[in-house]
Parts: sequence; C-alpha cells; structure tokens
Amino acid sequence: MKLTYYKNLDGVRAIAALMVMVFHFFQSIEINTPTLSRLSKISIFGQTGVTLFFVLSGFLITRILIFTKSNTDYFKNFYLRRTLRIFPLYYLFLLIFYYAYPFIFKSEFIPIGQQIFYYTYLQNFAITFNWATDGPGHFWSLAVEEQFYLFWPLVVYLFSNKNLYRIIVGIIAGSFILRIIMLMHNYEVFYFTFTRFDSLAIGALLSLLEIRQIFNKRNANKFLLLTVGILAPTLVLWTFVTGEANNIIQAIKYVLLSFTYFALIGYVLSINAGNFVNTILESKFFAYTGKISYGLYVYHPFAYMLSKRFMYTENWILNMIIGFALTYILAALSYHLYESNFLKLKKYFEYSGKKEMIQKKTTTNIV
Repeated sequence: MKLTYYKNLDGVRAIAALMVMVFHFFQSIEINTPTLSRLSKISIFGQTGVTLFFVLSGFLITRILIFTKSNTDYFKNFYLRRTLRIFPLYYLFLLIFYYAYPFIFKSEFIPIGQQIFYYTYLQNFAITFNWATDGPGHFWSLAVEEQFYLFWPLVVYLFSNKNLYRIIVGIIAGSFILRIIMLMHNYEVFYFTFTRFDSLAIGALLSLLEIRQIFNKRNANKFLLLTVGILAPTLVLWTFVTGEANNIIQAIKYVLLSFTYFALIGYVLSINAGNFVNTILESKFFAYTGKISYGLYVYHPFAYMLSKRFMYTENWILNMIIGFALTYILAALSYHLYESNFLKLKKYFEYSGKKEMIQKKTTTNIV
C-alpha cells in the first residue's frame, strides 16, 4: 500500500477551524438586532466544525496506523509524534489560561484542584458529570481525540482490516445506544468521550475505503449526492430539534452529521486535481489556515476576549475582523516561533516506509 498525501485536506481542516471560530464569535457578542439574531442562529451550525475535525482526524490517523502497523517502532513513533504535535501548545495555553488570564482580565485565580482535569485530559468527563472544574471550555474536543488515540493504535495493530469494519460498526452502534441511555438520564452527550467516538470511527472508515481505491473521479458524484442526501435531514434535525425533543432523534443527529462530513471528505478525495473545489481548498489562504489550524482553534476565544477588552468598537463587523485578525496573528506567531521547534523533532521518529509514499494530491502534513 502506498500512502497518498492530499493537499486539499488542509483546506478542509481550515474550513473546520473557521466554522468553529464563527460560531464562538457570535456566541461572545450581544445579539441586539434582527440581523445579528439571524446570523447567530445560522452560526450555530459552525459548532459542527468540531465533528468535521473528528471525522478528518479519524481518517488521517487511521491511514497512518494501517500503513505503519508492521513497523518495529509502530507505537513509539506514533505516540511520540502525536505528543510533539499536541502537547506543547496544549500545555502552554493551559499555563496562559490559569496564570496570565487573571492578570489580564482582573479575574480570580482558579484553584489547582479545578485545574487538574485539564492537565490530565479528563475535562470532558468533568463537564459531563458536573465535577468541579474550570478551564478552556473548547478543550473538551482535544480530550476526546487523545482518549480515542490511547486505544485505537492497539486496535489497528491487533485486528485485520476486515475486522476493523466490524469494530467501527460496533463503535457507531455503541455510541448511538449510549447517547440514548444518557439522554434518558438527563446527562449531556455532546462532550462525553464515548458518545462522540463514532465520529472518529466514521473517519477511520474512510481509510479502509481508500485501501479499496474507492476515491476516484467515477465515484466523486456519488459522494456528492450522498453528501446532499444526508445533509438535508441533518440540517432539519439540527435546526428544529431541541434538547427537549425525542431522545432517539437527538442521538441520531450526531450520526447523520458525521456521515455528512464522511461523504463530503469522500467527495474531496475523489475529485480531479484540477477541479475548482481543489483550486479553492489548495489556495494559499486555505493552505496556510489549515497549517496553523490547531493554533487557531486553541487561541481564538482568548483573542476574542483580548479584542473585546482592548479594541472594542460599536460595529460588530469590525469587531469580528479584529478578533479574527488577532487570532491569526497569535496562531502564526505560535506556530513559527514555538510549535515548529517541537515539530522539527518529529524527524527522529519518522514512519518507516516513508520513501514508498507517493504524492497524488500533495498535502503539507499528515498529522
């Protein structure tokens, strides 16, 4: 098997980051006009950018694991590379949040006992079960991903691709059933690890389809039709079904949303290199946004708070431009001056077989 780099997926990652940024911006401002009210309602769908991240991550990580499972240093290289990519920025921002925020925003220091769940990637458990904790609220998704990748490399290592299909189906079914059970007992299912694993597993399914060479121009329109076909009921449920509605419908929304992004990524992987969609996704703006997307995700609430405190205007459009610009500046500085120093160390833990990889629709990085 040869591992293909897809440059256009950097653009998909950029879109996911921008969706979340738009969502949180409208959640952070006062809604005082009919126009803002309508935009705020539309922006809620930007929250699903996290699900897009999950599906994309499930695909990118699983294809790497499948490709390298025969390597001697399979586990060591995966976990060390993952650590170098995620931990430095994650823990840096926790220090900023817990020890710089109070000075900047004149707030009280958060007790160490309420910080511990964030240091140990258990914040989403704490949020779900109402344990006493306080920290960057958007970090719940990072916990879900890291918890998934604690066991997923072992699953890929131990089981054949044929059995991975069965395991993925089991994860999807299990997450769905658990969501229903937890909703029946009035627990939040949005943040909890085991009620969100299906999004990552659905992304993993894409990697198995790639092995079967499903992604080609003959199947591009099929994936596009599938995207539209799933998106329509998903939008209806997401827009009109509230937390008070039927628990089964609430639970199924997450499956539909994940498969919508599954089909969308399948379409992007299948289209010709010269397709106008690729022209957009591979443009310099989207390529760079995808490159620093981790920083954009981490820093954007902080940037919004800074801009609101020190650069606030009476014009929400100008405030949005300032907030986004500051987010890009922080993420770019972080990437080039801090994160890149750790990323350079990944060369010591290269995946063997890398010379056999080919470039089809090149991408800058695979996780």
